Amino acid sequence: MGIRDAISELSPVLGQRLSLSKSDLQEHGRSETHFADAPPDAVAYPESTDEVRRIVQACARHGVPVIGWGTGTSLEGQAQAFSGGICVDFQRMNRILEVSQGDMDVRVQPGVTREALNEELRATGLFFPVDPGANASVGGMTSTRASGTTAVRYGTMRDNVLGLEVVTAKGEVIRTGTRARKSSAGYDLTALFVGSEGTLGLITEITLRLRGTPEAISAAVCAFDTVGDAVEAVMASVQMGLPLARIELMDTQSVEAVNAYSGAALPACPHLLLEFHGSDAGVAEQAQMFGDLAQEFGGKGFDWARKTEERTALWAMRHAAYHAIVAHRPGTKALVTDICVPISNLAHALEETRQHLDAQGIEGPILGHVGDGNFHAILQFDPEDAADKARVLEASEHLVELALSLGGTATGEHGIGVGKLGYMEREHGPAWGLMGTIKLALDPDNIMNPGKLVPPRN
Repeated sequence: MGIRDAISELSPVLGQRLSLSKSDLQEHGRSETHFADAPPDAVAYPESTDEVRRIVQACARHGVPVIGWGTGTSLEGQAQAFSGGICVDFQRMNRILEVSQGDMDVRVQPGVTREALNEELRATGLFFPVDPGANASVGGMTSTRASGTTAVRYGTMRDNVLGLEVVTAKGEVIRTGTRARKSSAGYDLTALFVGSEGTLGLITEITLRLRGTPEAISAAVCAFDTVGDAVEAVMASVQMGLPLARIELMDTQSVEAVNAYSGAALPACPHLLLEFHGSDAGVAEQAQMFGDLAQEFGGKGFDWARKTEERTALWAMRHAAYHAIVAHRPGTKALVTDICVPISNLAHALEETRQHLDAQGIEGPILGHVGDGNFHAILQFDPEDAADKARVLEASEHLVELALSLGGTATGEHGIGVGKLGYMEREHGPAWGLMGTIKLALDPDNIMNPGKLVPPRN
């Protein structure tokens, strides 16, 4: 009964695109970080919204969990099948359906990756700005309300999703939002599903806001004596309204790991990586203003990257920082913290984080999107040492408490999944229970990615 019946019902619909192979199941049970493998019972590869609808309907009839899968780059266990069930892999639903240059928007299927989308858009003079680093799928980015290095200027997925097509837990296909740039017509269902991590339905189509490709782009690296000096320069830049497109921090430990991994030769001290978008004159002016301001806080060693290949190398180095940090201590696993605080409290949060990690003897290189108060400490531990893992989990707990005490959040962009489930009540109070009520109303049988995001059901 249950999963066997659902598989029997779906086999004629999907044929070989319903996989029970051990390698497929293992691939769809893994995590990018420290969670134990949790493979599903089967993996489905739909090619249309109608096939997704039939998958969900079959699972609903037989009480089988349904878990969406994009590229598997989530960091909090969102796509793992901890309760078994059928994993719906959207890699075959990867078409760009319609580009509207005049309205600066695009409709895509959820399996499209952000790099593939921007490659297709290159000839239009438009681009999709949200850049979480990994070549994530648009569906996964929407489901986790992702952001990344460009959020300081272009916002997160919340700001860039105009509308959705969703298959609900009942197998009904609905559309949310319109292509209009504003609406006051009822509940904002688009916002409800953006960040819901597949717990309310499966997203089968996304309408995205696009931006014009900047006339000029300039990027730079700037060194500082301390993290505090770097953050003070960031705060001053933001407060004076300097239109930074990216402004990233790497502390000394992160720089050392990146140097070893990428062959870079950055001085072993904190660095800001930044980028400006605009006209030739505007970018030159912004860069000069930041350079003058940074010098007031001890900024030095400016290295400007004006050529496309130089900028590409710079950001490839930053995007590889997580893997560089993990590779720096072979045999370890990582717990990635993701706190975000009001920018006025950022320097204090970073200083307190460093002091706590050092006091506990925990390796925890820090990097992050400091332009919007979001940073990550990569807490490494020996997976065979229970005491080492417990110490890291305690440190993560401490950082969340710190963020909440400063008016911040447990997660700026990685989402909840199961990894941060224990922090939700502290952050939201009774509102977390309301999230559970919404889940109950839309998914009464609890088949959509169960055990994630909302309070566990008794």
